[in-house]
Amino acid sequence: MWYLCVFYHRLLDYRKPEVESLAHLFGAFEDEQNGDVPSQLQWKLPIHHHPDSPFHFVNLPSEQVARSIANRSILVKGMYELWGEGGSYEELKDSVLSYPDERKLPYLEAGSTFKITVDSFGKVMSLNEQKELIQGLAYIPFKGQVKLKNPDHNFWLIEIDNYGRNNGLPPIVQRRIFFGREVGGADRKLIPTYQLKSRTYLGPTAMDAEMAFLMANQALATSGKLIYDPFVGTGSILVGAAHFGALTMGADIDIRVVRDGRGPNCNVWSNFEQYGLPMPVGLLRADNNRPPWRSGLKEIFDAIICDPPYGVRAGGRKSGGRKLLKGAVEPYVVPDDKRTDHIPSTAPYSLVECVHDLLDLAAKMLAMRGRLVFFYPVLRDDDCAETHFPEHPCFKLISSSEQILSSRYSRVLLTMVKVGAYTKEIAEAARLKHLEFRENHVKWLQDGNLHSAVFSPIDAQLPEAGDSKFIKDPKPKYRGNYYVGLGHSTVKIKVGIFGDSFFFLVGGLDNS
Repeated sequence: MWYLCVFYHRLLDYRKPEVESLAHLFGAFEDEQNGDVPSQLQWKLPIHHHPDSPFHFVNLPSEQVARSIANRSILVKGMYELWGEGGSYEELKDSVLSYPDERKLPYLEAGSTFKITVDSFGKVMSLNEQKELIQGLAYIPFKGQVKLKNPDHNFWLIEIDNYGRNNGLPPIVQRRIFFGREVGGADRKLIPTYQLKSRTYLGPTAMDAEMAFLMANQALATSGKLIYDPFVGTGSILVGAAHFGALTMGADIDIRVVRDGRGPNCNVWSNFEQYGLPMPVGLLRADNNRPPWRSGLKEIFDAIICDPPYGVRAGGRKSGGRKLLKGAVEPYVVPDDKRTDHIPSTAPYSLVECVHDLLDLAAKMLAMRGRLVFFYPVLRDDDCAETHFPEHPCFKLISSSEQILSSRYSRVLLTMVKVGAYTKEIAEAARLKHLEFRENHVKWLQDGNLHSAVFSPIDAQLPEAGDSKFIKDPKPKYRGNYYVGLGHSTVKIKVGIFGDSFFFLVGGLDNS
């Protein structure tokens, strides 16, 4: 059956992949176990709507599946059984009256309670306008009583503004009006409850709550599944997975993060305790470059979700130290009396090597049809060819969702499904793919030097010879243009960092 799916108008690339993943989680595809590649839902747009519109029709097998998806989703505002639609209220009336009575009458019976909500997109309606629109629905034979709080049935009248107004969307040829029964909707109290500003233990790379929940949904986190984060940090991603009932486990190369935190009441464990979530199965001091798992151990995780270090806020590190890796010193054993407070030496860990090790770990340790969900950075350069993502013979890429972080770079959430068993032959094929990827990819990624590519000045000028005052530049400057809409005008804002100072330069208004 076709349902009207109304999204929140944000994170546009993430909307459909999240619904697709939740459809798999709640059994929308009965025959998905027979194929290597997961099935996909059927989608279609309302008349005259742009693909970026928050209004989509989706075909789902049952109302229970639609309700489960809507209630758990982060980006679905509501899922509705559509009773009628039209370009005017006269067309809407004809459409509602022509909807089958056997579908309508069970929700209009006496003894039930109902509520009608008027919503709009691209315009604001006064209370008097909303009241008049509700009174205009008198042709629908409601026999129940009105109840504004927790009614048996919720009905929505949604009006979309036309092209002539500035509604923040690409062109819409004409307005559209929908009326339908709410099947389910997102719990928007979830994000404020888990927001980072109230989190007990935070680090510079803590994942915001909304994105952590989206990653958990992409990983199909649910009760009974074991989910692993090899770059756990302060545990912000695993908190999202634990909220949905999954067992969690994490590792980090920095023992101070996973063991000590900032004290006995401010550490990774306290983040789980703060929300009453099940504690992680374990937190390990482990190196993604040299994983601690014994050789015969494999396929124990149902999903791996992580945000690998790519050098903007925090650079990647691996065990060894520069002298040890170069062979300047011999490997050594830490004495027993110093192991408690010993912090192992580490060396820089390039992004290409980090992602290769992550794919190799996931190929070994994920169960068949388990999911690998991780962020991958890309530069936003119009001159660059199509972006190529890392590949592995054991995995099938099923979605890639971009989040723009600045005018210089963005990050893409990649979701991969394990479709093949890990063997020595597969490991060798993956190694060759890694070498090819490293050879053909841009230099900043190979060197792991995304920080320099992002924060270097766009129009940096070389100092003149002999001019020593330009040589001692304290820190690289960051320059990025952001465009903020104010009604029908646009303000151009330039952001910069010089030394320890942070500044904004506001340009003129563009009324075009």
